[in-house]
Amino acid sequence: MNLEEITDLIIDIGQPKFRASQLFKWLQSGVQSFDEMSNIPLALRNKLSEIGYIATVKPIRKFVSQIDGTVKYVYELYDGELIESVLMKYEHGYTVCISTQVGCRMGCKFCASGLYGLTRNLTASEMLAQITYAQRDNNIRISNVVMMGMGEPLDNFENSIKFLKLVSDDNGLNIGLRHISLSTSGVVSGINKLADYNLPITLSISLHAPNDTIRSSTMPINNKWNIDALLKACKEYQNITTRRISFEYALIEGVNDSDNNAKELASRLKGIMCHVNLIPANPVKENSFKKPDRKSIIAFQKKLESYGITATIRRTLGADINASCGQLKKKTKEEIIDANIH
Repeated sequence: MNLEEITDLIIDIGQPKFRASQLFKWLQSGVQSFDEMSNIPLALRNKLSEIGYIATVKPIRKFVSQIDGTVKYVYELYDGELIESVLMKYEHGYTVCISTQVGCRMGCKFCASGLYGLTRNLTASEMLAQITYAQRDNNIRISNVVMMGMGEPLDNFENSIKFLKLVSDDNGLNIGLRHISLSTSGVVSGINKLADYNLPITLSISLHAPNDTIRSSTMPINNKWNIDALLKACKEYQNITTRRISFEYALIEGVNDSDNNAKELASRLKGIMCHVNLIPANPVKENSFKKPDRKSIIAFQKKLESYGITATIRRTLGADINASCGQLKKKTKEEIIDANIH
């Protein structure tokens, strides 16, 4: 619930209006139960427990990278479903990569998140809880959020929008929308709807291919909205928001990493104010995709830049704990127990 909804609830149950602000602040701080709300009367806490619940996340496992300190959490939700979330430290502060769905229906072949399809959407509160728990667990303030974990945010549109409003609320976590990135595999209808909100977030497009032949072979969504349709939506989005768009491009050896691929990609993106984020494909045991060698990755970057396209190579974080891009996946408790053993 946002503050307005909580206010309506508080008034409906005959409580003074100021209790709503107290309740909202407690919820945004990441409390796990109403009992933690020390300035809320016991009678009201009991009433709230009767009529509702706090959509928290319960940590089942916590993996810490021995390489770079990246932290991956496996969380259990109220109904027993499991999701994964990643906390990363950069020079500018802490970034958390959150999930927006349990599983994913997009079926991108290089990504582990969609291996078992979609189970359900996350609520806005369940998205927010991934941030508040990580903050409390590490005694830090998170400054940046990337909606790039399990799931497709624009396939869970209403909850994603509500999350963006909650996380940026002045009375809550107050994380500025300019510090939030939303990644989509190319849900054109969602991009068009998102443009109407004109939010100052960073829109990240998982492009990963310079033409329809390659993209359709690795990303089934391209069969519904091809590259031309996707880039048309991006241009219209940019006309409304005036925001630079980030294009994610996972480099897969022998699939999309040739000089001709770079040339074709640059031609496609000409005229769009954008940045290309090159991501060396991370290993997923269920497929055989491999990243190119370092020399080839740099050559691809230089080729794009020679055509006037700004490109950077994403630093791989959490590789030793399967916390890198494309490696988050839906798990069962049995798999978690197995991880404990091995």
